[in-house]
Amino acid sequence: MRATIIHGPGDIRVEDRDYPAVHLPTDAVVKVTAACVCGSDLWPYRGVKPIRRPSAIGHEFIGVIESVGADVGALREGDFVIAPFVVSCGACPQCRNGVTVACDRLAGWGGKDDAGHRIDGGQGQAVRVPLAESTLVKVPGVGEPDEALRKNLLTLSDVMATGHHAALSARVAPGRTIVVVGDGAVGLCGVLAAKRLGAGRIIAMSRHADRQAVAREFGATDIVDERGDEGVAKVRELLGGVLADSVLECVGTKESMEQALHSVRPGGALGFVGVPTGGAEIPLRYLFDKNITVSGGMAPARTYIPELLADVLAGRINPGRVFDVEMSLEEAPEAYKAMDERRAIKVLLRP
Repeated sequence: MRATIIHGPGDIRVEDRDYPAVHLPTDAVVKVTAACVCGSDLWPYRGVKPIRRPSAIGHEFIGVIESVGADVGALREGDFVIAPFVVSCGACPQCRNGVTVACDRLAGWGGKDDAGHRIDGGQGQAVRVPLAESTLVKVPGVGEPDEALRKNLLTLSDVMATGHHAALSARVAPGRTIVVVGDGAVGLCGVLAAKRLGAGRIIAMSRHADRQAVAREFGATDIVDERGDEGVAKVRELLGGVLADSVLECVGTKESMEQALHSVRPGGALGFVGVPTGGAEIPLRYLFDKNITVSGGMAPARTYIPELLADVLAGRINPGRVFDVEMSLEEAPEAYKAMDERRAIKVLLRP
């Protein structure tokens, strides 16, 4: 089969590799019908995250189950499924508390432990999924979704769930004023999540016309393209002299965290979901003085998918709008370039 392999910074190739098979009784093999490039995939592509050896890449995909292990009872061949970006057992204290990304049976990003529970790269034609029954989410009544539904379902594997996590962490609620820092797919989904949760005023910080248009479509009431102190001043002006009740930080850099912290009012809340890079840190004394609540981290997508899926299937939300470019799997190197150069918000890959 064909799969996307990262060899080093800026070096993405589509190569042949062995077709996956069931190895453990809890495994499933999924034929991928759509995958995508994530903003976090750009960190190794840019050399920010080290690459020790050529490896399959990608953690967002949807598809059809081709085979299952002997212990998988709730999923069958032919089921259409969404794969959250981290595998989870569903039974440990962390999973039962909804924090599936901290599953006790797993160790680290990607779901790897000494029992061989590792998920191969999702940017390929098929994937072996460990702990399939507790990880994959079946989409009821769906065989092969149409283009719009396919895009919507794919966002649930990561970006829509992550935007939702940012909104919940920032205590978004009806009537609260919101600032979203970051206009990538996660930030735009954060705007949609805030709207879904009933936010009153939603300010999207964006300098790109195409992303601003999506933000407004998703529910942004205002756009701020200023940054730093000027951005903070603009937020204050829009909100009648005060700062935002809730701020969603959806980038992960030092600059984005500083922008977020200084855009939230004293006593407000900040939800951060951007993967921390470039010296991003939390100044405890500033939080202490301003009584700002900070929460967030890696989104437990497996926990959120069922409720978000219900809204997608009912047509209440359409997060698939973040996919503005679609390419074949063979074009994965160009997909990475387009994302890296910000010529695309998010690229969908067709295996």
